[in-house]
Amino acid sequence: MKIPVVRNILEVNDRIANEHRELFQKNNLLVLNLMSSPGAGKTSLLENTIGHLKEKMRIGVIEGDIQTSVDAERILGAGAAAVQINTDGACHLDANMIKAALPGINMEETDLLFIENVGNLVCPAEFDLGEDYKVMILSVTEGDDKPEKYPLMFHEASVLLVNKIDLLPYVSCDMSRIREAVLKINPHIKIFEISCQTKEGLDNWFQWISGCVKK
Repeated sequence: MKIPVVRNILEVNDRIANEHRELFQKNNLLVLNLMSSPGAGKTSLLENTIGHLKEKMRIGVIEGDIQTSVDAERILGAGAAAVQINTDGACHLDANMIKAALPGINMEETDLLFIENVGNLVCPAEFDLGEDYKVMILSVTEGDDKPEKYPLMFHEASVLLVNKIDLLPYVSCDMSRIREAVLKINPHIKIFEISCQTKEGLDNWFQWISGCVKK
């Protein structure tokens, strides 16, 4: 009985996501869905990205959290428009949640929209939100076995940001193992090694975004 229920949920989600995609395309809006486990550095990445790009493009963020508006307040402080979604326990954002948040985004005055998904290494990859690209963030402090344990996240992502590389001397994490495992799962994924603390590698990420913006 569970399989038809799950299928129906995903079919409804995909229909709404396709409506979003048409709306985003109509407004020439680049939409990036950021996925990671809790604490991998999504919000820190956004603060750095907004700080670097806000003079060149207009940025909005839909902020997903189980509770609180702490991250949305950080985004506003960085200089971008932000809309908060509290899922009240749900482990991911779905297309219907995004639909409810979209009235808070002025698409005609936005070039780049980030969706910061709920911290989770399973569910977010299963739900299409109408985004252009899924972006996966993996912290070196999580270890190098995550691609093998949670392959769907890496399979669905177009970009992998390996964050906190400044901590590599202090943790047990083999970058070559991460690259090998990820490329086996998804040979077309782009991999950037970065540190939001030292700013190392962030320029490559900024350049990739600039090359994708539609307006």
